Amino acid sequence: MKDIVVKLLPEVLEIQDKTLQEQVIDCWVDAISFRGWTEELLRSIPFTLLAENVKITFIDHVRAVCRMCMAVDDVLIDIHGNRRTPVNRDYLIAGALLADVGKLLEFEIVDGKPQKSNYGKHIRHPFSGVGLAFKHDLPSEVMHVIATHSKEGAGEKRSPESIIFHHCDFIDFDLVK
Repeated sequence: MKDIVVKLLPEVLEIQDKTLQEQVIDCWVDAISFRGWTEELLRSIPFTLLAENVKITFIDHVRAVCRMCMAVDDVLIDIHGNRRTPVNRDYLIAGALLADVGKLLEFEIVDGKPQKSNYGKHIRHPFSGVGLAFKHDLPSEVMHVIATHSKEGAGEKRSPESIIFHHCDFIDFDLVK
C-alpha cells in the first residue's frame, strides 16, 4: 500500500526528514484502508463535492497544491533569501499532502458516485485529517496546517506554512468554482 501512496503522491519524497516522510505515507495508508479505496477510485474522484461537474481529481488537486506550495517557497527563497519569514519546507510539504487526507473518510462511493458519507456529514475533513495525523504522531506544526486550511481555520493565527498552503489551496478551489 505504501508503494501506491508514493506512486500517487511522488511529492512525498521531497520531504527530507525520513521519519516525517514515513508518517505522512502511513497516514495516507490508514485513510485509504478506512474505506478500501483503490488506486483507480483515488485517481477518479473529484477533489470537491462543493461544485458541479468538477473535472479536477482529488489526487491531482493534492499534488497541484503541494507543488504550488513548493514553488511559492522557492520564489520566496530566490527573491527574499534570508530576509524572508522562515518556512519549514518539510512541514509545508507534509501539511500540503495531508490537508485533504480526511476526505477519504468524509467521502464514499454509492452506486458508482462519490458523495458525502454519514461520517462526513458530521466530521469535516480538517478534523478527521488532524485525527489521522495525531494518530500517526505527526508534529503539531503539520496538524496546524491541516486544521487551519479551510473555513475551520478562519480567525486562527496561521503559521507561515499554513498561510502558504491556504492561499495555494484556494487558488485551485476558486478556479474550479
